[in-house]
Amino acid sequence: MENRKTQDWINLLLAICLFVSPWVIGFSAETVPAWNAWIVAVILGGLAIATLSAFAEWEEWANLVLGLWLIVSPWVLAFTGNAGATWTHLILGVIAAVMSAWAVWDYRHNPHVHA
Repeated sequence: MENRKTQDWINLLLAICLFVSPWVIGFSAETVPAWNAWIVAVILGGLAIATLSAFAEWEEWANLVLGLWLIVSPWVLAFTGNAGATWTHLILGVIAAVMSAWAVWDYRHNPHVHA
């Protein structure tokens, strides 16, 4: 259970990093990548908080989908010309997806711990 909470805290931290990234990395003037980062960050953060308070496996699957979306969004939304925005989405997306997949794996392989 503690491992799962660690993963959820990491996802919350990722959401905060993603939210501030348009200003920190310097792509806040570009509407598409900035708004994508802000919207995904709010959803990812909300799911992380919900999962910390009461675990539900679907929340981890939703976080996994959000992480995968972050990975493909530079191409789907056509902002690969901005290296900072692209790398931010890729790196944070991979970490979010890995954390969520780990939480699902942990839950499925240690169900007695979560009962």
